[in-house]
Amino acid sequence: MEGVGGDGASVASPVPEWGHDACRMYQYCLDKTTPHMTYRWIGTLVIVVIYCLLVYYVQGFYIISYGLGIYLLNLLIGFLSPLVDPELKVSEGSLLPTKGSDEFKPFIRRLPEFKLWYAMTKAFRIAFVMAFFSVFDVPVFWPILLCYWIVLFVLTMRRQIAHMITYKYIPFNIGKQKYGGKKPSTSGGGPRGD
Repeated sequence: MEGVGGDGASVASPVPEWGHDACRMYQYCLDKTTPHMTYRWIGTLVIVVIYCLLVYYVQGFYIISYGLGIYLLNLLIGFLSPLVDPELKVSEGSLLPTKGSDEFKPFIRRLPEFKLWYAMTKAFRIAFVMAFFSVFDVPVFWPILLCYWIVLFVLTMRRQIAHMITYKYIPFNIGKQKYGGKKPSTSGGGPRGD
């Protein structure tokens, strides 16, 4: 019983084992970057700038950029939306606090910051690779695409802001409230009440 399946499985499939090790190493590197939000976003900003310079100097690949813009708009909506949409859960009561006397419930995003960063970085990397193949350089009049994307952005954000106002939630963490301590009173004679 000891020798059954021991050597045969590892000798027969070295490629899947190598692929599995590479996936584990990639996930390990992603996990190590999780607490370093500023550095992750700086790296993504470098990729974005390189892609924008490539599109500017080549004067092409506007369809890829338009598709990328639509995808980024979709990610932004997921980032600004609550995990459970109060519009869909009206029958069970509001899941977000609507009055000051309601229980505090923290805002939980449908798309967390790390997943937003990862999806955005991956999208720009894919667009960057696609920009090296001329089959994706479809000739279009880019100002029309830009105007259409701006109109789409404004309409979508208007709807999202109306949703935020209706259900009274703010998708941003303004910061931890700090306790200032007791303020000394100016009336009275002193600590003993002289």
